[in-house]
Amino acid sequence: MSFVYLGAKHMVTGYDHILFLFGVIFFLYRLQHVAVYVSLFALGHSTTMLLGVYFNIGINSYIIDAIIGLSVVYKSLDNIGGFRRWLGVQPNTKLATLIFGFFHGFGLSTKIIEYDISPDGLVPNLLAFNVGVEIGQLLALGAILIVMGYWRRTEGFWRHAYTANVVVMTAGFVLIGYQLTGYFVA
Repeated sequence: MSFVYLGAKHMVTGYDHILFLFGVIFFLYRLQHVAVYVSLFALGHSTTMLLGVYFNIGINSYIIDAIIGLSVVYKSLDNIGGFRRWLGVQPNTKLATLIFGFFHGFGLSTKIIEYDISPDGLVPNLLAFNVGVEIGQLLALGAILIVMGYWRRTEGFWRHAYTANVVVMTAGFVLIGYQLTGYFVA
């Protein structure tokens, strides 16, 4: 149960994961579309988290967290139409969600490897942590969907959607800068 709690806590308090989820569902109105994207993200981060810990593949936490910050920037830029406007191309959003899910999973695996789990209970503890992550993700997603549902019904949603994504993108850039500074200073 302690690993379920740790996984849920990590996801609910992981502002980088929450910002990415916020960006992913920002313009998704149907629950079936939300389910597809969240499932792709979960598949990605569950796969690399489990395999990363099982095979002891640790990536420098500063680098992986900077890439996670990049995922936030990417999704915000996608939401404001930056790729189409500036590059004339629209990336495959489902594939990008899966790929960034892989990176988020390596972020999780790097944190779990630091716990130095005994090999005897590795698989059950990993599965428990992953269950916790999914519970935390569903809790965070539920809160985001409730807030977004109310906000989308206001007159100001479309007026402030661009600004909101720029603010989220700025947070992603700050995260990238913070992590790269840590990498070069540490």
